Amino acid sequence: MRLLVIEDEKKAGEYLKKGLEESGFTVDVVANGIDGLHQALEDDYDLLVLDVMLPGMDGWEVLRRLRLKKETPVLLLTAIDELEERVRGLELGGDDYMVKPFAFVELLARIRTLLRRGPPRDIEQVDIGDLSIDAVRRRVRRNGQRVDLTPKEFSLLQLLARRRGEVLSRTQIASYVWDMNFDSDTNVVEVAIRRLRAKIDDGHEAKLIHTVRGMGYVLDDRHEDR
Repeated sequence: MRLLVIEDEKKAGEYLKKGLEESGFTVDVVANGIDGLHQALEDDYDLLVLDVMLPGMDGWEVLRRLRLKKETPVLLLTAIDELEERVRGLELGGDDYMVKPFAFVELLARIRTLLRRGPPRDIEQVDIGDLSIDAVRRRVRRNGQRVDLTPKEFSLLQLLARRRGEVLSRTQIASYVWDMNFDSDTNVVEVAIRRLRAKIDDGHEAKLIHTVRGMGYVLDDRHEDR
């Protein structure tokens, strides 16, 4: 399996490369965020080990931009052991989080755990209940009937479908769909969700787009709202 390590500390990068290669992985190491993002998007990796503090582009931004294109598992590394940092990493789409310094055996165990989860779900065709999303042709049908969406509405629906069952915060949605930092005074996400819900759920007994109070929104085919 191929791993990409994005780590600016030379000794740390060499240490990770040596240890992971001895454990049977093929490993590339990149020392800055800009080159790391480019390589992660251009090549196919099974997992990324991503340091948060990077020159050129920090790990948060690398992760955010990566998630616009790919669902490659990401293990974040940081020297800051704070709850806010861990939550931020998970909300941006990180799969696991480790604080430096760490034991290599634990890092290896976490990498293997992430890899055992298997490849990300195929998002070219998604079926949730009677909702069908064709990502290639950008077509949506509900109960066999075509649903016409704007480009932003389709991007929002595709994001919710790709992360089916996961509660996505307004910040996360704004970052992915509008490529913007979330402003608490802006109701763009609520408006978009309301319009999308009107097109997807109105007229159907089973509701698919749910609001989780105080947390965000989730797409799922359960029959009750939370």
